[in-house]
Formats: sequence, structure tokens, C-alpha cells
Amino acid sequence: MGSRKQKNQKQQLSKTPTKKHKNQKPLGPKKSETGNSNTNSKSTKFKRIGKGEKKKKNQSKEYKEERKKNEKKGVKRENDAVQVQQPTASQQLSYFLHQYQSANGIQLSTLELESFKADTCMVELSQDAAQNNLGEHMKTAFGSSFKEVLCEKQLGEGNVDPGNPALLVISLSALRSLELLRELRPLTKECHAVKLFSKHMKIEEQVSFLKNRVNVACGTPNRIKKLIDMEALGLSRLAVIVLDMHTDVKGYSLFTLPQVREEFWDLYKSYIHQRLLEGDLRICLYGQIPAIRRAPTEAKDN
Repeated sequence: MGSRKQKNQKQQLSKTPTKKHKNQKPLGPKKSETGNSNTNSKSTKFKRIGKGEKKKKNQSKEYKEERKKNEKKGVKRENDAVQVQQPTASQQLSYFLHQYQSANGIQLSTLELESFKADTCMVELSQDAAQNNLGEHMKTAFGSSFKEVLCEKQLGEGNVDPGNPALLVISLSALRSLELLRELRPLTKECHAVKLFSKHMKIEEQVSFLKNRVNVACGTPNRIKKLIDMEALGLSRLAVIVLDMHTDVKGYSLFTLPQVREEFWDLYKSYIHQRLLEGDLRICLYGQIPAIRRAPTEAKDN
């Protein structure tokens, strides 16, 4: 009897399920799990490239090749907009007139546009000079007479009025004006350029300096207009105006920074526009500008 009871107890214990520990893991993977893991590992190793991905790769290759070709030609593509580093006179004129019309909310007539000609209104930049060498570009712009026009210090015998520069450089800030003056040092060693901006400079100091012979002046639109209004700065000798197209850290330029843009166009309409039409001076856009394939104007080169 005792042996039968012991056998029955052993059978019952073998049938009752044992409790598993919460953190206990199975000793081995199931057959189905092992099969899935193998298939997943194979799929990760050998992925098929779809047609869409192939097209994207081909487009990226074409884009890189086109970019390399454009960089050799001096053209950069940024945010789907072509940037010209050293624009020609016609490219400068197209961009300038586009900015003039959009900033002032006007549409020039065909008759008005015919009076703007690239060869008489704009300065052709030297393709041999470096991009950040304004001095070399101005030597080309003034030709063989650049020394007597831009480098002489003494006043002539009734020929040169004081406070009348031959070259005027307009930028969006005092800091950028100083950078441009460094590029002009080869021309301004004998006759220092006038700094026409308000930062750390009193207007009275600038007025006293303009009583001497001035060949080159560089500054911001607001201070330049004030000095012209005061009749301290004259425009009788002015032959070239350089408009700096450099963009600051936030991406603003002379034509896009709101307050400075308004001040510049106020200066342009008051003192520059008519002289430009009469052929008394030329404008130079210094720096890279967006290329306008179809200009909003009918400006002619000849």
C-alpha cells in the first residue's frame, strides 16, 4: 500500500506545472523565431535599391558635376539661385534695375529703360583681379590716370575742389567699410580715404577732414547723405560709386537690410539717379549677385 501511494504522489508532482521566475529567460529560441531572425538579418544585409532611389543618386551626381563646372566659371548655385561672383556690366545693370523697381514699387517704362546702358552706367569688373581686391578693380576702372585721380595728396591750382572724392564706396555697416578700406590701401597710402560712418566718429570731425583734398570716401548711406545735405561732401569729381554686395552674418546686404536699404534709395534718388542718366558717373556692384536670366528691364548694352 505504501509503495502505491508514493507512486501516485510522484505522478501528480510531475503533472503540476512549475512556476517560472519573472526574470527567467527561455533557454533557447523557438524554431519560428530562429527562422525570422535569419530572414531579417539577410534583408538588412541585402537591400534592393528601388527606381526612385536610383533617380535620386543620378540627380545628385548631375548636380555635383554641374556645380563643379559652374564653380570653374565663377558661378555658384545656392538654394536654387545662381550666384555670379564677378558679374559683367550687363548683369550688374539688370540686377540693379530689378532692385530699384522692387524696392521703390515702380515699373519703369521702355523709354525710361532705354536711357540705362551698361557700357555708360556700370563698371566692368576685372576678370584677372581677385574677388576681394577692390583696389585692383578700381585701377582697371580708372585706367592709366588712376594715380593722379586716386593717389595725389595735394590740392591742384583751382582744379580740384576740397571734399570732392572721385571714388565713393557705399556699404551696409561701419565694420564692412573698414574691410573695404583695407582692400583700397594700395591706392590710399599717399592720400588717406575718408571714413563716412557714424560709429565712433563725430560728424564735425568728418566735416573738418573734408576741407582737404579727398580722392576716396567710404561709408554708410545715412552719414553720406547727411554730409551732402550739409554741403561738406561734394560730388563734382565723383566718377565711380561702388555698391558693396557683401552679406552679413544674418544674410542681409545693402539692398535687403530694411533700414539701410531705405536710406540708400533715398540717397540714390536725391543725388545719384540723375547724374547716372546723364553719364557723369558709373556704378559698380562689388561682390556676388543673383543672376537674372530674364531681366525685368529692356536695358541695352549699346
